[in-house]
Amino acid sequence: MGHEGFTEVTRLAAAREELLSAVDPPTAAESVPVAEADGRTLAEPVDATRDVPGFDRAAMDGYAVRATDTHDAGDRSPAVLDETGGDVGARQARYVHTGSPMPDGADAVVVVEETEARGERVEVFAAVAPGENVAPAGEDVERGDRLFEAGRRLRPSGLGLLKAGGHRSVSVHERPTVSVVPTGEELVDFDPGYGETTETNGLTVSRLVERWGGDATYRDIVGDDEAALRAAVERDTDHDIVVTTGGSSVGERDLIADVVADLGEVLGHGVALKPGHPVGYGVVDDTPVLTLPGYPVSCLVTAVQLLRPAVATAGGFEPEPFPEFEATLDRKIASEVGVRSFVRVRETGEGSVEPVRGGAGVLSSVAAADGWVVVPESLEGVAAGETVTVQRWEPHC
Repeated sequence: MGHEGFTEVTRLAAAREELLSAVDPPTAAESVPVAEADGRTLAEPVDATRDVPGFDRAAMDGYAVRATDTHDAGDRSPAVLDETGGDVGARQARYVHTGSPMPDGADAVVVVEETEARGERVEVFAAVAPGENVAPAGEDVERGDRLFEAGRRLRPSGLGLLKAGGHRSVSVHERPTVSVVPTGEELVDFDPGYGETTETNGLTVSRLVERWGGDATYRDIVGDDEAALRAAVERDTDHDIVVTTGGSSVGERDLIADVVADLGEVLGHGVALKPGHPVGYGVVDDTPVLTLPGYPVSCLVTAVQLLRPAVATAGGFEPEPFPEFEATLDRKIASEVGVRSFVRVRETGEGSVEPVRGGAGVLSSVAAADGWVVVPESLEGVAAGETVTVQRWEPHC
């Protein structure tokens, strides 16, 4: 299998495996307050240090009672109990709110709808069993329970559980550091003149790295100069991953592959995916270097497929699967056998999607898409009317 100018093209799965084999798992950890641990990855397992809840509590508004005192209660023959404000003794009841501690002596709660207060007494119209409408101590979590294993990337709900389980701080891996270096003589930061292009790939990739759990350094533009590219890569080998955008193909101005080969080793150059086949990857000073294509859609696809799992590996966690939905394809999708294609689609209503028009250089086609359909290497395409799975690679926040 080959593409023009490339002597060998690697399947996407093999390329991902080769790249990840060059990424070191995290070793450094730090202790951070639980409130600041959102998105961080646990460096060690965490157990509960206390029961949650720490006491038996009422699960409903009503009266705490001794269950045996309600044994014969019914609509026509209610149990009549004396109301108390303290411990519950025989033939007594105490009003409790949901979440209130159960008073000593009580072992059940009669819901308020099944009672009627009459002065200092309470009529109970339904029998309850011991433990009914009571949340026992440790119902949610018992002391010593494993809350999370090492490698868990924390979400806000997890922070709440950690705090409830008795933790003020947790040990987490340091965020993987990623240098993002945009390259190209034609690039400018803003207000492009004739023949110039506004730099967007580095911005997009660096912000994606932050969403994926990394700490991105968004570098200044580097021109198509071998010495300048060499200096930029060498400068950032103290990062966990170095990423360049642009100049990754095999043209006269595509220099980054030669720079990586001169400084270290190119592990692969050219991957059987579309868009994005000019992507390359290698190692310099034990640091993985990923060279993404300059066309914005190609850059994006290769970043999601290769950089995202690399950031996860360097961060010590597994990337979560993207949200997906099934839809009917309005128009056919063409693909090439032996190439994995990522086809942008948009929803057209009533459970249907259609391919978004625009090539690998059309950035607006990404913003217009609701996701993409992955066409595996074994297919020449997908016919109109087929049911497809749409992957939302950029879920809404």
